[in-house]
Amino acid sequence: MTAFRTYPILGAVAAQFLGFAALALVRSGLEAEMGAAAAFWSGLAAQCGVAVLATRLMGLPVWWVFIAAAFPLALAAGLHFETLPAWPFGIAFVLLYLFFSNTARDRVPLYLSNRQTTQALLDLMRQRGARRFIDLGSGMGGVVRALDGDGHVARGVETAPMVWLMSALMSRLTGRGRILRQDIWSTDLSGEDLVYAFLSTEPMAALYDKASAEMKPGSLLVSNSFPVPSIEADEVWELSDRRRTKLYLYEIKEASASRKKSLKRNKKQ
Repeated sequence: MTAFRTYPILGAVAAQFLGFAALALVRSGLEAEMGAAAAFWSGLAAQCGVAVLATRLMGLPVWWVFIAAAFPLALAAGLHFETLPAWPFGIAFVLLYLFFSNTARDRVPLYLSNRQTTQALLDLMRQRGARRFIDLGSGMGGVVRALDGDGHVARGVETAPMVWLMSALMSRLTGRGRILRQDIWSTDLSGEDLVYAFLSTEPMAALYDKASAEMKPGSLLVSNSFPVPSIEADEVWELSDRRRTKLYLYEIKEASASRKKSLKRNKKQ
């Protein structure tokens, strides 16, 4: 299950294979009794149900549940209705780009932090007397809006166009937090007391190097669910939510001069 949470697309594909097996079983069992058409639609319902259930049991984010249900229906519609126009698929592709473009480019899926995680981050800021907070890959901006105010300054950065637009508008309307449309690698972390990331395994080593070189000593990098490879966290907070979320806390030490120079060279390249 850990591999599926790390690479959700693998879990989504596995769920569809299980759903397809359910479709085949239902069709073969009911076709003689109900007829081909009724057996097909019954099997399709079974495929959607099994795919959705498998997705939930794997602990994938909630939007994958909707994808699990919609994919078999879209495929069946395309096969069944020969005159189906092409524009719905074009619209679907555009929407996927607007919401998930950073998944393909940065290999960072869209994850949303839950309320327990947000409360833990707020408690952490209060414990450490932290004032400035930034969410790298802030999604819909819920964490940023929840933490901004009461002496805290919270920002988020997001690259997916529609996700950024919606979250920026919500922050503007509520007057809480600020969402910037920029990638995490061009974001200056030097003024932040707490940097939060809910990304994936892929960028964590590079993010740790960036944070170590830019953040001031004593500040904190917090990673939701994905530890930095080969680096032991200073603390690990396990939350009491359904998925037993783990927050990996890395206190920033003084960066060596050679490490800072290396990061500057990488930026120029």
